[in-house]
Amino acid sequence: MSNRLKSISLLLVAFSAAVFAFAVERQPSPDGAKVYIISPADGAVVSETFTVRFGLKGMGVAPAGTNFPNTGHHHLLIDAESLPPLDTPMPMTESLKHFGGGQTEVELTLPKGEHTLQLLLGDYLHIPHEPAVVSKKITITVE
Repeated sequence: MSNRLKSISLLLVAFSAAVFAFAVERQPSPDGAKVYIISPADGAVVSETFTVRFGLKGMGVAPAGTNFPNTGHHHLLIDAESLPPLDTPMPMTESLKHFGGGQTEVELTLPKGEHTLQLLLGDYLHIPHEPAVVSKKITITVE
């Protein structure tokens, strides 16, 4: 193995160890903290473009990168079968939308059919709190 390849391998191992150590540091959430979907209601029938309003109780909303106790920002899971890993920063995907600007609502356009929506609060680094502040999963129908 060349020296360059060994160096790259060592850097990758060090980076992986740093990420693992970083991943276990979750911000605490206060007792009774709750995130929920204000609208649409569970079971609602909506048009292809509709607004989702986020609710939060017992904590404050702060933009990503803002490290204040008992704050976080919303992440919306769309048609997700399970929650993302709770000990690492949440990835940005088609089914996991980030609202790192501190937004409390979004206008969505989804294809016709049945969909699920669920909120998960993330800390300043997009890592879910401990314990996780997660909403009930709701089901909507887009017509």
